Amino acid sequence: MSAHPALTMAAVCLIGGVTGYVRSRSMPSLIAGTGVGLIYGWSGYQIRSGGDYGYEGALAASVILFGASAPRAGKGPIPLTLTIASALAGAYYAKQVYDFRFAS
Repeated sequence: MSAHPALTMAAVCLIGGVTGYVRSRSMPSLIAGTGVGLIYGWSGYQIRSGGDYGYEGALAASVILFGASAPRAGKGPIPLTLTIASALAGAYYAKQVYDFRFAS
């Protein structure tokens, strides 16, 4: 189950980046959506295969996405949804990292 949020967020970011580009020819949307989506995808793969730093990568992608979407959260439903989703994914992966690193 741990890889599921990262893989879901990867799909959401990739689709969102492509959609942003198609609708408004926004290269920043395409680059950011693809970049963050690839980090989430890599993280999901690492988590699923038992590789190193998968949880940390997913947490980093969540922080990046939250930082980019939070200032725009009031501008519409898509930035608001991305802000909420990244906060939830970030909280989930922060707990996973904490449990792995510090909990016995």
